[in-house]
Amino acid sequence: MTLANPPSRRPGLRIAEAPPTLRELALERLRTAIVEHHFPPGSRLTERDLCGQLGVSRSVVREVIRHLEAEGLVTSIPHHGPIVARLEPEAAEQIYEIRALLESTAAHDAAQSATPEQLAAMRDALSAIAAGYAAGDHHGVILSTTRFYEAMFAAGGKRVAWEVVKRLNSRISWLRAMTIASPGRATTGLGQMQKIFAAIEQRKPEAAAAASRGHVTMAAAIARALLREQAAGPPPSG
Repeated sequence: MTLANPPSRRPGLRIAEAPPTLRELALERLRTAIVEHHFPPGSRLTERDLCGQLGVSRSVVREVIRHLEAEGLVTSIPHHGPIVARLEPEAAEQIYEIRALLESTAAHDAAQSATPEQLAAMRDALSAIAAGYAAGDHHGVILSTTRFYEAMFAAGGKRVAWEVVKRLNSRISWLRAMTIASPGRATTGLGQMQKIFAAIEQRKPEAAAAASRGHVTMAAAIARALLREQAAGPPPSG
């Protein structure tokens, strides 16, 4: 008697990755809502409201809030509770300084050592960014932009530098969500990233580093102006 489906031909049953936990799902949802400015800076985050919106228990909400505090997206005010943190202009300037240093170095080294597979990953991410802008999908633009940089850092062999970037990624994405919505950024931002990639693909390390610095410099200038507008507040009515 032979088995209809011998063991060697049976589909694999092993789960390659553990499914996300309820806490992880809630964390990702709330992080995305804050990063994409659905909860503006200064918004109060009440446990009861979040439990209802996320469909989770208070204990899960408390864990999520603690995690987002560690990421710098939430701050707790004594006798008031957690609120969405305000990113001060000085902190934003430092984030862009770090980005300029790490990204330009990664771009420089990627131009020297990127494999065809890594170039393809960057090219695919740029196509996804263009599609996201065309569809008005800013969430997709942010995710694809992160994917581009992850591939670029990997191509440059900058594993530790990418770990540093990941620790700042929530605040980087918060700034990115603000700048990509600015007028004309769909053209200028994507064009600058395409320029970085073209220099990497053409094996021009210095040009890749310069294009990367130029891209960060322009993003920083846009963010600086927008943060000043936020600090000034809306004009008085009447």
